[in-house]
Amino acid sequence: MGSGLHAILGRVLMVGARISALMVFAPFLGSASISPRIKAGFTVILTALLYPVLSPELPRVEGGSALPMVGGEFVVGMIMGMALQFVFEGVELAGQIAGFQVGHSLANLINPLSDVDTPLLANYYQMIALLIFLQLDIHHWLLRGLAKSFEYCPPGAVTATPQMAELVGRAAGGMLVMGVQIALPTLLVTMLIDIALGLVGRASPQLPVMLVGISVKTVVAFVVIMGTLRFWPGLIEKYFGQALRITEHLLRLAK
Repeated sequence: MGSGLHAILGRVLMVGARISALMVFAPFLGSASISPRIKAGFTVILTALLYPVLSPELPRVEGGSALPMVGGEFVVGMIMGMALQFVFEGVELAGQIAGFQVGHSLANLINPLSDVDTPLLANYYQMIALLIFLQLDIHHWLLRGLAKSFEYCPPGAVTATPQMAELVGRAAGGMLVMGVQIALPTLLVTMLIDIALGLVGRASPQLPVMLVGISVKTVVAFVVIMGTLRFWPGLIEKYFGQALRITEHLLRLAK
């Protein structure tokens, strides 16, 4: 009786480890603004829903094999969450690049997603990305992907490979490309303004170019940002689609 109970608890722990890692590292679900009690309750609910479906295929957990198996499941959930979190980090990087160019790099607010000080424009970019994330139902994709992940990568069969590390590194490196792509319109416009003000300053040295430049760049940059927001849903959807494909590839490499 005791051994049977231990076997059930071990299997439940395997399923719960993958789900709990997702709750920690996934965007929105892993937000610092969501209470740990809510995350824990959501983890328990998802585990209770998935365990009856998965129990016939779950391996037996015994003795020394429990820790490696549970650790492997936690790694799988972490990979799934981080692949999507890279998109939000890329958007935040775009906001930091644009904010530095505009002159707002010193204006910080508490980011509700990470609970840390973040430059004003980066915070604004992340909030827009979060609204698009929810509007496109990416969180539903994530939960469906969690259920499917047990088919792609069966519990207890996780193995770390160099190909996985390489793919994760490439996904992390893609944040820089993503950040530059999103911030590019603002960068180009503000650089042109800098060049124009530089020429004006040479022609009229008595004009306070530095003071005028900050105001002009701020106004023009926000006009450009407002004008480019209409393209964000399609762009962000493409980035999340790429992240989900990377996640699927990682799960196939992990088994």
